[in-house]
Amino acid sequence: MQVRRGLLTRLDETGIPLLIARLAVGGMFAYLALLKLSNPFEFLKQVNQYQIFPADPPQLMNFLSLMLPYLELICAAALIFGFLLRGAGATILAMLLFFCPLLVYRAMQEYASGAFPGFCWVKFDCGCGTGEVFICRKLLENAALIVGSLITVLSRSRFLCLEALLRRRPRAANGLEPALSGA
Repeated sequence: MQVRRGLLTRLDETGIPLLIARLAVGGMFAYLALLKLSNPFEFLKQVNQYQIFPADPPQLMNFLSLMLPYLELICAAALIFGFLLRGAGATILAMLLFFCPLLVYRAMQEYASGAFPGFCWVKFDCGCGTGEVFICRKLLENAALIVGSLITVLSRSRFLCLEALLRRRPRAANGLEPALSGA
């Protein structure tokens, strides 16, 4: 009896969705991390606007705002090269799920101020490194990054992943598995 696999399973087995997700999410996070690292003081000011981390002692805030871009860069590199995919994808997913509600909250505050004719007209510097952005566009970008991160966490494929290449066992010249010595 032949087991019928679903469309998503067959698509995942090709490895294409994972490859696209890895490169898109990893590339975007690498780019944004490098932008933040190029101007750490500006990033610190943007993070301070959310008032989610304690301001006292100031060393804690400085440490967090300096380490977050490095964490993003490490996770991005892991995704791009295909190494430790689930951990890197889960870390990026956790960051996105943590900061997205904060973005919505801040956008709602800006909208409530009456300075904008509609919610999607709300525009501010969210701290991601790209300057002022319209909130609806930013939320759509983050939704796409969340979907991409979920793909990296849930995919069973390891197409063109460094992780898969490192785990391959050496084969003998005749194509058979090498025998264990000392058995």
